[in-house]
Amino acid sequence: MTKADIVNEIAEKTGVEKIAVQASVESFMKVIKNHMSEGKNIYLRGFGSFIVKKRAEKTGRNISKNTTIIIPAHYIPSFKPAKTFAEKVKKSVQVKSEGGN
Repeated sequence: MTKADIVNEIAEKTGVEKIAVQASVESFMKVIKNHMSEGKNIYLRGFGSFIVKKRAEKTGRNISKNTTIIIPAHYIPSFKPAKTFAEKVKKSVQVKSEGGN
C-alpha cells in the first residue's frame, strides 16, 4: 500500500476531499519526522510507538578493500506495534506480499 492508496481509502471512508486528506497525512508524517529527529518518541495508544533507538559503536568490514572500519554509535527510527495491533496481524489468515510472490 502506498501513501496515495492510504489517502484514497481515507477519503472514501470519511467523505473528505482527497486534497484535505493528503494535507493531513503529510502533516502527520512531518510531525512524526520532526519530533523523532529531536530525539522524542511518539506513542499512539492502540496503534504503536515510534521510538528513537541508539545503536552502539561497532566494528565492521569493508569487504572490497578487506579492511576493518569503525561504525560510530548512531540513532535510528523504529516502530513498535501495540500489543492489540500485533495480535490482530498475527491472527490474520495470510499477509500478502507486495511483490506478488
